[in-house]
Amino acid sequence: MSLFPLLSASLSDPWGYPSRAFDRPLGMGLLDSMGDLLSPTGLLMRPLLNADTALSDVKNEPDKFKVMLNVSQFKPNEIDIKTVDNNIVIHGKHEEKTDEHGFISREFTRRYMLPEGTDPKTVKSSLSANGILTIEAPKKAVEPPPSNERIVPITMETPAAVTNK
Repeated sequence: MSLFPLLSASLSDPWGYPSRAFDRPLGMGLLDSMGDLLSPTGLLMRPLLNADTALSDVKNEPDKFKVMLNVSQFKPNEIDIKTVDNNIVIHGKHEEKTDEHGFISREFTRRYMLPEGTDPKTVKSSLSANGILTIEAPKKAVEPPPSNERIVPITMETPAAVTNK
């Protein structure tokens, strides 16, 4: 690993993982061995979901499953969302283009497993003006299994006749 991971890292997610898809602003801090951002005091920092990060926010609530993902580096027509079996697959790609630093191309794929009780056919998505992609799917109400309760009657036995010989 480089002594200057923020300067030598290739384009990808802001935490330094190998399959990164977004630029990381320079000067944010040092990375630990797991790629997590450390503050100057050595404390772990996790930025909020905003235009400068590639983090996703996943919420598995009792009534719905929700994913929010920053895709501000991509145009809507450069993003594909599909369900495959019980997964949501998000793919974004744009060809090489010029920016203030030279040429850049980006590509990412994210896969999220739908939780139990979620029908892949109900997945919906929306994109905010600031580039936050929201994907939601309602969960079916999980009904308890039918009760197999049965009352067992108690039968009274008559005492055995005692015989003396």
